[in-house]
Amino acid sequence: MRIIRSVFQFFKSFTVAFSIYSKIPVPRFNWGSDDMKYHLCFFPWVGAVIGVLELGWFNLFFKVLSGQSIKEGIFASNHLFFAMIALIIPVLITGGFHLDGFLDTMDALHSYGDRQKKLEILKDPHVGAFAVISFAVYILLAVAFLLLVNENSLQPVICICFSFFISRCLSGLSVLLFPKARSDGMLATESKTRSSVFVIVMLCLQLTAGALGMIYFSGITAVIALGAILICFLYYFAISKKQFGGITGDLAGFFVCLAELGALVCLLY
Repeated sequence: MRIIRSVFQFFKSFTVAFSIYSKIPVPRFNWGSDDMKYHLCFFPWVGAVIGVLELGWFNLFFKVLSGQSIKEGIFASNHLFFAMIALIIPVLITGGFHLDGFLDTMDALHSYGDRQKKLEILKDPHVGAFAVISFAVYILLAVAFLLLVNENSLQPVICICFSFFISRCLSGLSVLLFPKARSDGMLATESKTRSSVFVIVMLCLQLTAGALGMIYFSGITAVIALGAILICFLYYFAISKKQFGGITGDLAGFFVCLAELGALVCLLY
């Protein structure tokens, strides 16, 4: 009976994770704080779904669509079509959950106000000019580097796919280990799990597995990607502590976006 309860608890935590961090349909139920005990363990698997879909899209475009449409020229030279769909996949899966954090963070950072003002901007539901500008730059950079992908880019693409998983492992660890800017809010609730040690161990194991998998499939290319993600992680920690006094949910989302873009830029420059 105890095993059954544990399995059921994990299933509930799985559905909570995918309900919060994705738009993937999962069973719905009224859940409380106890149901969030292990949900961060499953947070990286939203990234795994994105990575699998991105790899599938790469293979579909370059090995199926382009190959069958060379004579017609429908897909053979239209890399912009590939880049736009590759960019849209994470947004469709997450509903733009992390992009919202990125926009709020960029607004706060460019306000150049004191710490309290920055935290107030993070809570403001309105979108400011700096958020729009930063979003445009982010999208243009992502599209520009995705246009460099070709049929010979399998190793960099595999690393990019792994980056969705690894960035979420690190984001989950930051929720449990980094100082918090506020004592209330969703992120504070997530960090107060009674099973935090277990969740930290699970996230570390998943992070290690993801890094080893990236290295196994991509060799030295993976080292570049991991280095880029690590630099983004250190920047995230430093800027959160200096500018905000700790992390918030928006800052955690900002890091996920930054790490994914960082891996993309470093691998396809």
